[in-house]
Amino acid sequence: MVYRRALEPHRGHVLSTELEPATRQFLTELTGHSPRNEGLWREALTHGSLGEARDYQRLEFLGDRVLGLAIAEWLHTDAGANEGKLSQRLNVLVSRETCASLARVLAIVPHIRLGKQARDDGGADSDNILGDVMEALIGALFLERGYDVARDFVRRAWAAPMAAGAGQRKHPKAALQEWAAGNRRKPPLYTLVAREGPDHAATFTVTVAVGGVGEATARGSSKQDAETAAARQFMQDFG
Repeated sequence: MVYRRALEPHRGHVLSTELEPATRQFLTELTGHSPRNEGLWREALTHGSLGEARDYQRLEFLGDRVLGLAIAEWLHTDAGANEGKLSQRLNVLVSRETCASLARVLAIVPHIRLGKQARDDGGADSDNILGDVMEALIGALFLERGYDVARDFVRRAWAAPMAAGAGQRKHPKAALQEWAAGNRRKPPLYTLVAREGPDHAATFTVTVAVGGVGEATARGSSKQDAETAAARQFMQDFG
């Protein structure tokens, strides 16, 4: 399946669909294939702050599903765990945190196209943006080369966290939930304390409390990430 995109007018100009030479070379080395439709790959690397007609959001939506299938298939083949353990590992391996970490490791950051304000606000180091771009690139590869090539890329890129057993331990929130029940306490209560910064680089502060024990506070690039960090901190302090 080949994705085609016509040149689109924007603010009186014709948008370029060509990649910078360095980015073209980078994508060739990253995926093992030369980009066929450069407009598709340019879209995968474009953040909405540039105000262009197309950004990475639709490709991120697709890539998220391709990544989930590729990792699920991999776990089903290689891991002899039950459904609960497989789901636990899947959730960690496809998480925003893991995707963003791999985007940094693979040196994708310099090729992301951000508006000046987004870059000044720290968008180039935002887990939200990096994770989305990682998935958008998988979506672009799927559209241009098909599932087998996208799956092979995922297996190469995710080889280190997979080998390290990412997700084998319980998720911090699940661990805290079980700890509270085991100690005859009410379930943990999560409270959003603050949300700061622009939408593309927001920071969330969350407190988690267990009655009669104490509380812990942590920050993250999403409410879910902040809750996870708070649960992890609570277990370190009281568990």
